[in-house]
Amino acid sequence: MADLVLAAATPHNPLLWRAMRDPMPDDLAGVAANFDRFRRAFAEHDVDVVVVIGTDHLRQFSYDNSPAFAIGKADAYHGTWENEVRTFGMEYVELTGHRQLADRLAGRQVQPEAIDFSVSLEWRLDHSFVIPLQYVRPELDVPIVPIHTNASMPPVPSVRRFIALGEHVRAAVEAWESDARVAILTSGHMANDVGGPRTFAGSPDPAFDAAAAGWMRDGDLEGAIDVCSDFERMTEAGCMTYQYLNAVAALAAMGRAADFADVAESRFASSPFFLWTTR
Repeated sequence: MADLVLAAATPHNPLLWRAMRDPMPDDLAGVAANFDRFRRAFAEHDVDVVVVIGTDHLRQFSYDNSPAFAIGKADAYHGTWENEVRTFGMEYVELTGHRQLADRLAGRQVQPEAIDFSVSLEWRLDHSFVIPLQYVRPELDVPIVPIHTNASMPPVPSVRRFIALGEHVRAAVEAWESDARVAILTSGHMANDVGGPRTFAGSPDPAFDAAAAGWMRDGDLEGAIDVCSDFERMTEAGCMTYQYLNAVAALAAMGRAADFADVAESRFASSPFFLWTTR
């Protein structure tokens, strides 16, 4: 059977791609060091395929077509979008898909009982997927299965649905008749406000960040459920804070406290770094 050997949660802020260069700015040194730690973990665990859980930023999916959860079944993926290349200095990339695992996760003939997926056979990936992959596997040589979660356009799925997603990914991987070594890579935010006066003013809600990091350190799903079930509380922490729930999916998949948990501060926002590895 396949092995789920690693899960990780990282930021996906595209501004990092332009700013995080040598000589490394002092305020980004912690972010760079954490990405380097995760890159080594992916290499050391000999990962064969990566399930990438992120949130498309109204490019592939928008208000007129907004699935709660969508899974990619393409043979190949192109990233990123022209505005991200122009604005953030990102690079276009080509990635290989993994249709067999995508079929296993989404169901070929019948939807899995745990969660309902929409399916996309054509998908252009944005920075939510590309940025984490470029930092943790810069060779971009490992096949991927992308999963979009609607964590930005109300009505959003409940936190329990993100937990169901993580648990389903784990169960499907462990039931897959393969010798593949599988990793989960999620991306999102801590408290984060985009487009308002709190943008780039440090964390808009340090109390949320401290609590959210604690749930990861303690493996406390109930704590995450208690706070993240309150959408008003999440949006008070910042308009994009709900993308933190992608990390909750990783916590649910691994079912225990993170082996490494750090919230790196920078000029942009608090950056989540949570890592689970096989022991």
